Formats: sequence, C-alpha cells, structure tokens
Amino acid sequence: MSTSVPVRPRHLGAVLALLAFAQLIIAIDYNIVFVSLPEIGEGLGFSSQNLQWVVSAYAVAFGGFLLLGGRATDLFGRKRIFILGLFLYASSSLVGGLATAPWLLIAARAVQGLGGAFLSPATLSLVTTLFREGAERNRALSVWGGAGGSGMVLGSILGGLLTQVFGWASVFYVNVIFAGAAMLVAVFLLPNDRATTRGAFDLPGALTGTIASTLLVFALVQGPEAGWGSPVVLTAFVVAVVLLAAFLVIESKSRAPMVPLRLFTNRNLSVGVSITFLFMATFGALAYFLTQFWQVAQGYSAWATGFAFVVPSGSVLIGTILGGKSATKLGIRKTLVISLSMGVVGMIALALSVSEGVSYATLVPSLAVLSLGQGMVFTNMFAAATTGIPADDQGIGSGIATTGQQIGGAVGLAVLIAITATASGETAGDPAALTDGVRTATWLIAAGIGLTILVALNLRKSTPPSAEEDEPEEIAPTVEKV
Repeated sequence: MSTSVPVRPRHLGAVLALLAFAQLIIAIDYNIVFVSLPEIGEGLGFSSQNLQWVVSAYAVAFGGFLLLGGRATDLFGRKRIFILGLFLYASSSLVGGLATAPWLLIAARAVQGLGGAFLSPATLSLVTTLFREGAERNRALSVWGGAGGSGMVLGSILGGLLTQVFGWASVFYVNVIFAGAAMLVAVFLLPNDRATTRGAFDLPGALTGTIASTLLVFALVQGPEAGWGSPVVLTAFVVAVVLLAAFLVIESKSRAPMVPLRLFTNRNLSVGVSITFLFMATFGALAYFLTQFWQVAQGYSAWATGFAFVVPSGSVLIGTILGGKSATKLGIRKTLVISLSMGVVGMIALALSVSEGVSYATLVPSLAVLSLGQGMVFTNMFAAATTGIPADDQGIGSGIATTGQQIGGAVGLAVLIAITATASGETAGDPAALTDGVRTATWLIAAGIGLTILVALNLRKSTPPSAEEDEPEEIAPTVEKV
C-alpha cells in the first residue's frame, strides 16, 4: 500500500545534474524578474501599487499549491510531476514574454508559480529518494543547493543583460528554452515510476488545504497594499483559518490524507519547516530591498544591478558547497547554528554600512559574509527537514518544507514592506527615505535570523556514525563523499 521508491538509475551523476538544473531554473526565475521589475512596470503600464503582483502572483500560486504538488508527486509519480512542472514553466513563460497587458503577465506569473509548486517538491523528492539518506543524500543536496546559488548568479546577470539589450520580455523567453530542454531530457533520463497502490486521492483535503494556503498567502501579500483591516484581506484571513481547521479535521479522519499528520511527530520536519519559513522571511526578502536600494536610491541600471548581485549570489553558491562539507564534520544542527550566526553578523555589518552615498565596495564584505551563511543554511535546512521521512512520503514532506519556505517569503516581504513604508511615510520615493527604509529592513532581518538560531537548536542532536542506520530519524554528522 505505498508508492515505490524509484529504481536507482545507472547514471546517477547525470540525473543529479538534471535535478540541479531544474533547481537552477527556479532560482533563475526568481532573480531575473527582480532585476527587471522597473522595466516591466514601465513597459506594460503597471501602477506602483500593482507592480508587486509580478512577484506576488508567483508567490501566491507557488505557496498555495505546494502541498497539492507534493502529494501529487507521491501519488502520480515523481517523474510525471517533474515533467508537468517544467511544461507549465515553459508554456507560462512564453505567455509572459508575449504579454501586452498587466493582467496577462500576472496570470502568466501565477501559472509559473503553479509550475513551481509541482516542480519543486518533485525535484527535491527525487533527490531524497534516489540518493540514500545520510552521506550520499547530503552530498547530493549540496550539489542541488549549489545549483540554486548558481541560478541566483545567472539570474541576476541574465536579468540585467537581457533587459538592457533585448527588453524585459526576453527574461521570460529564456525560461522557455531552459525548461523545454530539461523536459525533453527528463523523458529519457529519469527512471520510470512504478504504479502506486496508495488508494484514492484525498479530494476534500486537497481542496480545503490548497484554497486555505492560497488565501493565506494572498492575504499576507495584499495586506501591506490594501491595508490589514480592509474587507478583502480580513475575509481572506477568516476563510483561510476556517478552511485550515476543516483541513486538519479531514486529514485526521482520512484513510489516505493529502498531508499525513503523523509526519509532524518527526521533530526534524517540524523544526525544519520553521527554519525554511524564517529563512525566506529574512534572507529571502533582502534581494527585494537591495534591488530597490541600488536602482532607486543609487540610480543603478538593470545591467549594473545584475552585476551588483554577483558577489552575494556567488557567495551563496560557495556557501552551499561549504555547507555540505561542514555537515560532514560538525553535523547539520551545529552547521545551521554557525551559518545563521554568520548571517546575523553580516546583516548587522550591512545595516551599519548602508547610506545614501555608500560605495559598492564598502558593502562587499558584509554581503559576502551574510550570503556565505545563507548558502550554508539553504542546503542544511532541507537536509534536516527531510531526514527520517519514509520514501513513500518524501514528496509531501518536500512539499511541506517548501510550503514553509514560500509562505515565509510572502510573510517576510509583506511585513518588512509594511514597516518600511510606514517609516518612510509619504516620502517613500525619496532616495534618502528609501535608504532609511532599507536600513530598517536590514536590522529587522538580522533580528529574524537571530530568532532562527533559537529554533535551530531544537533539531535532534547528531548521532554517532555507528548509530546512523539504527536511528534513521536523527541527523548523522558524518558525510562521506559520493
């Protein structure tokens, strides 16, 4: 009565390269749009209030449908959902590039988010099922996380270059090429999924869980713009809470729940989800404020902004590699505490450095330190969250962890924008006021990372190497090279 583990293919290296490339696509899409936002707004006539929805539509769909995408991965096959996610990415990117009105681009971004909601858990669960838990999996997660860091670098550079030379639409067309190529390779390279015998699809749970998640993310994203007391936001919150309560009741009684509540008895998953939430609410929100600071306060072009992201993004890439090596020697919990501490130090240094006339070179040391820590956290938080989850539930486990990540991003950005907008008042467009807002956001992010350290201390302690097989739910500190 379970979904089988995919047959381990002979060419694991090539499979890992494909899965890493899929993660790179997701990362590229995130950064490439940030850099292009001013040109998109001008080209399609977005208002300043609605431009945020180019990012938010993606976040709402991504965060709202992740649980469904995770369970679909377990039920219908990881390979099938992986290919479906890539198809949605490619097709919606084509529509986005051809968009001639704001609503059409927002709709395309929502479908991109839907594609991400299927692709992300499918990719992560393929890594966690094709590669054995412990040494082999941690090494694979390091490569997978490194691809995300590479995507951030490539996304920043491509965003600036393509926008400057070919216009904003080209940042969507590049996804058509990347996702289309990965989809074709996946058909032949990934192992075929065996038939599932899990049983009926949990339709009531899928509907209530997906709608509740979507409304929650929508309310969090719309709150700063419409006002937290507005009828639309309050209604979305109330309906989301009611549906979430109904979802929990349904899941507790269902024979084949979309989200088996027993998974949360695994402390690493519960704590890991909290870490992914706080990670995106803090580290993940910084890119938005850096983009605003460089383009609005300091007058950088899209091309210059893209290159400004090379140092932090490159440091993230290095951090993902160091994160795997650190887990080998120190264990995942200790690595998370160390890397989060680096993030706090880097953020404080950045907050102390930010000023209207500051040079880029002055910001480099703090950006490098905090981004190094960010990369180390990224790899290890997913390794922590998926440790001890049965192979049959790796899809939904990955979906839960990534849901925390996406909702955290929406919450963090919404809260930080609201606070900085309140602080700036009517002078938000003034470079000096915007710089003050960025500085405030950086201090708040540093505080949030400090809170994450306290959460990470609740992870299970690492076990001795000899106990790794006897204690599958604990995190092994020794990671051998694959």
